[in-house]
Amino acid sequence: MEDRIITYGGQAVIEGVMMRGRKAFAIAMRAPDGKIVLHTENLAAVYRSRLTKIPFLRGVILLWDALGLGMRALTLSANTQTGEDEKLEGPALYLTLGLSLAIGIGLFFLLPAGVGGLAEHYLGWSAWLNNLVEGIIRLVLLVGYIWAIGFMPDVRRLFGYHGAEHKTINAFEAGAELTPENVAKFPIEHARCGTAFLLTLVLISILVFTALGPLSLFWRLASRILLIPVLAGISVEYIRWTANHLDSPFVRLLIKPNLALQSLTTREPDTSMLEVAIESFKTMRQAEQELVV
Repeated sequence: MEDRIITYGGQAVIEGVMMRGRKAFAIAMRAPDGKIVLHTENLAAVYRSRLTKIPFLRGVILLWDALGLGMRALTLSANTQTGEDEKLEGPALYLTLGLSLAIGIGLFFLLPAGVGGLAEHYLGWSAWLNNLVEGIIRLVLLVGYIWAIGFMPDVRRLFGYHGAEHKTINAFEAGAELTPENVAKFPIEHARCGTAFLLTLVLISILVFTALGPLSLFWRLASRILLIPVLAGISVEYIRWTANHLDSPFVRLLIKPNLALQSLTTREPDTSMLEVAIESFKTMRQAEQELVV
């Protein structure tokens, strides 16, 4: 069971689900005609390199590649829906990913840091108090952003696929037969969810940035960017550790905030969503056995 817990992950995409294993990933997408379209690929060599054995460093490297996979999955799914055949890969893919990250860093890291720095300068609050206020602003921005986009119809449907993905992995890890009827009975929360990573990253950032104490505005902003890989590495290791110790009552207590936030990023899926998630998972499992790596 532990091997299953650390191996399989997924991601909801537009009218589809991506499932990732050790060697391959699969994307199942619902086409406009109602049919399920499948796409499978080998994972990059980095997933099998020695780098994946180095704590903290592996988190940063695999997280970056996972973001790239997510962008490709979204593009493939969007193209399936529109009937277009444009490819987003190579430099274009990572340019798009880089721009998305830059916007996210600006909104969730630099903006709160700037507000905290200005408050320290003009209100005369202590540096530690302002760093704490900065962290609280960052947390409110994250939760508020997720809550707000959840009202968009397309995003609500995306969150439905997110729930289907979680239910499918939960059912597999419990040893249940993967049918829509069986999978529907399982919870929509999962300990390894990307939502859990985001909340963990923000909470750890509050602790780390508060401890930095007084900084000039330049170094305040610079530190928020430079320490992101460190925070990401710590967050990934924390998620891995909690996912592998779910039998502990203390760990189950620790992850309650992460699971609670998932109530904003998941919705109860319908049968058609469950069918897509199950097909994605089964295809990935088959690819794991057939692809030569």
